[in-house]
Amino acid sequence: MTRKSISRIRYTLGEAVKKPAHVVRDTVEQTSDLLASSGELTFGKGLIGTIIALALGALCLLGVIAFHFPEYLTTPELRRQYSVDFLRQAMLVALLIAGGLSLANIILGFFRKLNLLAFALVISAVALGGSRVPVGNFPDHTPYIGLDWFILDLLGSTLIFIAIEKLLPLRKGQPVFRPEWQTDLKHFAVNHFLVGLILLTVNFVIHHGFGWMVQHDFQLAVQQIGFVPQLLLCILVADLSQYWTHRAYHEIPFLWKFHAVHHSAKSMDWLAGSRQHVLEVIATRVLVMTPLFVVGFSEAVVNAYIIIVGFQAVLNHANVGIPWGPLKYLIVTPDFHHWHHSSDDEAIDRNYAAHYAFLDYLFGTAVKADRRLPDKYGVVGDYMPDGFIAQQAFPFRAKPEG
Repeated sequence: MTRKSISRIRYTLGEAVKKPAHVVRDTVEQTSDLLASSGELTFGKGLIGTIIALALGALCLLGVIAFHFPEYLTTPELRRQYSVDFLRQAMLVALLIAGGLSLANIILGFFRKLNLLAFALVISAVALGGSRVPVGNFPDHTPYIGLDWFILDLLGSTLIFIAIEKLLPLRKGQPVFRPEWQTDLKHFAVNHFLVGLILLTVNFVIHHGFGWMVQHDFQLAVQQIGFVPQLLLCILVADLSQYWTHRAYHEIPFLWKFHAVHHSAKSMDWLAGSRQHVLEVIATRVLVMTPLFVVGFSEAVVNAYIIIVGFQAVLNHANVGIPWGPLKYLIVTPDFHHWHHSSDDEAIDRNYAAHYAFLDYLFGTAVKADRRLPDKYGVVGDYMPDGFIAQQAFPFRAKPEG
């Protein structure tokens, strides 16, 4: 590092110390402007590095906090699978990347106040223990929020799906930070943070409301089926439930008010599928998981199904264009599901399936169009307000639409 670079860092840090109120105000304003913006990112101007530094710095700080309070901030099902050493190494790498990028941008004069914030997040994470926070024994049955699930899924989804969307775009030129991404990120965060409450509610309703339907001899027979055919059957049972639940959301006006939140996204990408009303998330999980519980699929099969549905739910909303060939008539693809989100006339109340596209052809609800992609997305009339809170309140204030 040159003497001039060191002088720049000292000057920037010195200004922050001498004028803390001014620096804080400007940093808050710049951060607010960044979070409110949308559009294409360009290389060579420091913005991409600044965003990566801010995101990694914030996620590392959240991760350190989760290390301190694992019984309340981590998901029991996930922490049983963790390699703590691997997580520590990953956090150390992320801290180094965030710290290095923020310092480099400060030296180069790119978005200095924002990078000062990113560097402060890194320093805060390190001061709280960083990757060395000790994790002792703790109770396993405490109430929790899924902070770890939010961090891991956000990192995994962005790394995988943004790369795929850029390499194989369905709609070329659509930016990563398209309009209303902020609203969908809030849906993503809340639905992940509430994972504990949602799972607790779903499990309670299923086990106490539908336990009488269980026939153990039948369940034992199902579990004797081989893993692959049992998994395919599990997906079919889940998708049949999903199909009719989804169709009810569209055809019953009261239910549509909740489901319209999901359909209000005007752009389709990996994050758009997160836009859902919390009550719809709970209701759909109950109605889809109950048949799986009653039929009695093995735990390994249900776990595999959960992984598949999580991946496919993101993929089907993603801005990904892949030539699927004849498979498009068998399984749900992004092309197929994008039509479901369209407000074009021929797309209304069509393509309900979540996994097996042939269900829509079987029940006569598949889209019939002479082009590959729809013209526009969203609800007809564009009446849905923007913003997470407004969308959660919408079903209780609005008259049925569409």
